[in-house]
Amino acid sequence: MFKRVALFLATNLAVMVLLGIVLSVLQGVFGVSLGNNGALIVMAALFGFGGSMISLMLSKWMAKRSTGAHVIEQPRNEAEQWLVDTVRRQAENSGIRMPEVAIYDAPEINAFATGPSRNNSLVAVSTGLLRAMDRDEAEAVLAHEVSHVANGDMVTMALIQGVLNTFVIVLARVVGRVIDSYISGNREGGPGFGYYIIVFVLDMVFGLFASMIAMWFSRHREFRADAGGASLAGRDKMIAALQRLSKTYGESTLPKQVAAFGISGAVGHGLRRLMMSHPPLEERISALGRMSDSVRTAA
Repeated sequence: MFKRVALFLATNLAVMVLLGIVLSVLQGVFGVSLGNNGALIVMAALFGFGGSMISLMLSKWMAKRSTGAHVIEQPRNEAEQWLVDTVRRQAENSGIRMPEVAIYDAPEINAFATGPSRNNSLVAVSTGLLRAMDRDEAEAVLAHEVSHVANGDMVTMALIQGVLNTFVIVLARVVGRVIDSYISGNREGGPGFGYYIIVFVLDMVFGLFASMIAMWFSRHREFRADAGGASLAGRDKMIAALQRLSKTYGESTLPKQVAAFGISGAVGHGLRRLMMSHPPLEERISALGRMSDSVRTAA
């Protein structure tokens, strides 16, 4: 946990230093008056990182509430006992604390992992997955989700989103001031009403590009979690699980705040693919097929 806090502080400091340099260059080279740079950077960092870190801290609680997930505290049957035992074994092999294990009611084949840290997490599977998958396939899905936790994907996504939010807030106001100054002929007395309209539009535009970057990373981490799942459960099981997933792939009842951490994502092509949190199934299966035979079966 200390390493995660140190990473957060170091990232926040690096972002603020970089933004300070950018603003100084704009003022010194281009002569653009941007007001109180320090206040702008601090405000952007507070809002940019604050929102993403609050969401991270509340992620497990929000996931339980929004999906109606039932946390298995005392297994009621053999299936629940198997789920708990499997996650415990995989967590031990991954060097993380045992996540909470839950089941939520949904017709599609899906599962997700969330939580504020590697040692404070939740792994949940849908009732649709339990009905449609055999034990080998379900084991691979659980391994995929445990790998997300072990990789620290929830924290990393929050940090990336915080960095992107901070840049969006600062750049929208910097560019908005430049455009407003150009249109108004460098009038004095502060920005006009048009400035706020420009900033609103730029927030939307830069926010769209920021989402593309976040989704690119999300797709990248899915490949890593698939590889981790193959290492824990076996490559053939992981491939079989993804092939089974194709029966309901693209269908998801997961709320937006945890949808990116589900094993199943939306389907998109062309430009729409840039906003997808998951790569196409065929690409994920192909990537697993290129893996070394050493992970064909779990160690």
